[in-house]
Amino acid sequence: MVMDSHAQALVDLDAISGNVAALRELVAPSAVMAVVKAGGYGHGAVPAARAAIRGGAGWLGVVHVAEALELRAAGIDSPLLCLMAIGSDAHSAAIEAGVDLTAGSVDMVRRLAAAAADAGRPARVHLKADTGLSRGGATAADWPSVVDAGLAAQAAGRLNVVGLWSHFASADEPGSPSVAQQLAAFGEALAIAEKAGVTPEVRHIANTAGALLVPEARYDLVRIGGGIYGLSTLPGGPPPWLRPAMTLRARLAMVKRVPAGTGVSYGHRYVTTAQTTLGLLPVGYADGVPRAAAGLPLLFARGRRWPIAGTVCMDQLVIDFGDEPVAVGDEVVLFGPGDGGEPTAQEWADTLGTISYEIVTGIGSRVPRSYP
Repeated sequence: MVMDSHAQALVDLDAISGNVAALRELVAPSAVMAVVKAGGYGHGAVPAARAAIRGGAGWLGVVHVAEALELRAAGIDSPLLCLMAIGSDAHSAAIEAGVDLTAGSVDMVRRLAAAAADAGRPARVHLKADTGLSRGGATAADWPSVVDAGLAAQAAGRLNVVGLWSHFASADEPGSPSVAQQLAAFGEALAIAEKAGVTPEVRHIANTAGALLVPEARYDLVRIGGGIYGLSTLPGGPPPWLRPAMTLRARLAMVKRVPAGTGVSYGHRYVTTAQTTLGLLPVGYADGVPRAAAGLPLLFARGRRWPIAGTVCMDQLVIDFGDEPVAVGDEVVLFGPGDGGEPTAQEWADTLGTISYEIVTGIGSRVPRSYP
C-alpha cells in the first residue's frame, strides 16, 4: 500500500479479527469482551471494534462514556461496558444509548440511579469489587453496602445489576501469589452478592494475561485489551499465534552527505566518524517516538536495522546510513509484526523498559491510521 503522507500507522484489521477468533476458541465457553478504549489502543476505536465483532467478540469495553457514545454513533450496537466509574461522565446519555456502566461505591450507585431517572429507563450496571488492585471498585469492607445499594436501586426500578467484576493486579507475572488471592477474594464477593439476591448476567475478572494463563479466572466473560491487537504484557510478549496489528512507517524527507566530525541533532550527542549519508525521518516524540530511543537500532530500511543518530526531536529524527544508497521518499519501518526483520512494538518496549501498550497508544494523532 502506497503512503500518501509523511508517516502512516497501517492497521491490519484481519489480524484483529483473527486474534479475537483465536482467543474466543481458547476461552470458550466464556465470551470475549474486546476492549477498544484509548482509540482502540491507538489502532482506531471504531474500525477495531468492527473487526473484533467480525472475529466473534460478544462485548466491547471502553473507559469513558464519550468513547462509548462514539461507538454507538457509528452504529455499533453490541453489548458495551464503560469500565471506569467517573462521576462527571454523561451517564444519562449512556443509559439512553444502552451502554452498561460500572459502580464501585454507594455514591456511584446513587449517581447512576439518578441518571436513570433522567434518562427514563433503568441503567444496566456492573458492580465492581476491589480484590487487590487498589484502583476502582469497592473494598471488602464496603462491598456489602454497595451490593445493598444496587439491589435497593434495582427494587426501585432505577437500575438492573447485570454484572459483577474485578481486575487483576499481576496476572502477567506467572506464579504471582496475588492471582490466587484475588480469585479467592472475588469468589467471596460473588457469594456475598448472590446471597443478597444479585443474579448477574456476567461475572468477569480476567484481562488478557488472566485469560491466557488462568483458566479458572475466565468465568462468563474475559476482557481482552492488548491481546486483540496482538500484544500482551506477559514476559517475552504475546504467544506467537497472536499477530501484531499495527505497522508504523515513514518516508525519508531529506538525504545529505556530511563529512566526518559532523554533530547531529540537539546537543551533538552523536558525531559522525566518517563521511556519511544522513537521512531525515519526519517523525519524533510528538508522534510517539520516545526520546529515550536515541542511539538504538530500532529502525528498519533497505533490509536491515539502523540506529537513531542523536537526539529524537519533537517532529523528526536522523539516521546515519553510512554509504547506503538511500533517497528521499524511501520507506523506514519503525515497528510491525516482525515478518521481514523489522522491530515489533514488543521489541521497542523491551528495549526501552516499558510495555507494548504504551508504544502503540503513544502514536500521535497526526500520524494517520490506514486500513488496507
